[in-house]
Amino acid sequence: MSLCAEAREERRLWLRLTLTPGLGPAAVLRLLDAFGPPEEVFAAGRSKLAAVLDAPLAQALLGVDAERDTRIDAALAWAEAEHHHLLTLADPTYPPRLLAIGDPPPLLFVHGDATRLAAPALAIVGSRQATRGGTEIAAAFGRALSDEGLLIVSGLAEGIDAAAHRGALAGAAGTVAVVGTGLDLVFPASHGALADAIAARGALVSEQPLGMPALRANFPRRNRIIAGLSLGVLVVEAARQSGSLITARLAGEFGREVMAIPGSIHSPLSKGCHQLIRQGAKLVESADDVLVELRGQFRPARRRTGEAASAATRRPTRSNATAAPRSTQQGLPLQSDPPVTTRHGPSSHAAALPSATAPNAADPADPLLAAIGWHPLDIGIIARSGAGAAEVAARLVELELSGLVERRSDGRFVRRRTESP
Repeated sequence: MSLCAEAREERRLWLRLTLTPGLGPAAVLRLLDAFGPPEEVFAAGRSKLAAVLDAPLAQALLGVDAERDTRIDAALAWAEAEHHHLLTLADPTYPPRLLAIGDPPPLLFVHGDATRLAAPALAIVGSRQATRGGTEIAAAFGRALSDEGLLIVSGLAEGIDAAAHRGALAGAAGTVAVVGTGLDLVFPASHGALADAIAARGALVSEQPLGMPALRANFPRRNRIIAGLSLGVLVVEAARQSGSLITARLAGEFGREVMAIPGSIHSPLSKGCHQLIRQGAKLVESADDVLVELRGQFRPARRRTGEAASAATRRPTRSNATAAPRSTQQGLPLQSDPPVTTRHGPSSHAAALPSATAPNAADPADPLLAAIGWHPLDIGIIARSGAGAAEVAARLVELELSGLVERRSDGRFVRRRTESP
């Protein structure tokens, strides 16, 4: 964004507060509570500042620091670029839910559409070492709930986070990634194209200054922002010591909804989810379970042409097999995702919507039906069919409702024996 002289000077003072070594967010908030906006803080004088901070910190805040000045200039230059924003606590576009968490970041770096941070949002988080089934579930839920109007928030990590982002990019509402590094870096580096797609369909967010590398201590603080931006947190897969449980715990402390997807009692990646459920988290099996949990907090949008994406995570019944599709709510029109051009070229993740010319579910020539065959297979058939996870999940439900395939009790799919092999 282009900054006028007044806005540039205002943000310079905010940056001076947040980039002073040793002055963390809690200390900055104490200063703001005691003196008011940053210009009043710096006008207070060393003795008054020392009454709120210790004397060395007061001296560091008011003293000359060439390295800090260099970092401030770099941040202001970064903010001049298109779709780059420095959001302060005084900014009217600062996300209101984040203000309510007790220790909101005094300043946020945002790349993308900063206004999206105030949209109804759900965090989907989980293990970096996720199973294939777990990532497929995260992608399907991400797309289904994005199509219902929920902005999907996650942390850009490998595994569940990345799958949730990719699913949401194929949906209507998009996604936000909260990262633990400076926004001039991407971690992991392999997610560069994904980060570009997210910036184009939502936003990248960090409270860390430019140049901040991936440090373990910064990720729990990132998790509080993920929880703070969201109406609730859904944990897909998590071990007992997973960082996702920190996000869930913080969400509970902030008064947000906590949900978890159960798994096999034999899987280590189910232990964290089962622990959350025992502690009172909502057990979630479908996208509708999430919508019920968040009822009253936002107005879901329904797709004009049916609910294939939502059906991807909904257990089918005879009653909904013949239900008429629900219409899209006014104010949330549906549109196809445009191709996203990134510094790496067109992103393969931003245009993962199902094809409008997909074969009818009852067509025996359907390549997905042919890929399933006559022996039970898990959703790993995606690797054989060459389609995206969310599309495969939606199409499997369509095939099941059409009576061409059946879902076994173990979650695998097989063609119905009413057909002749």
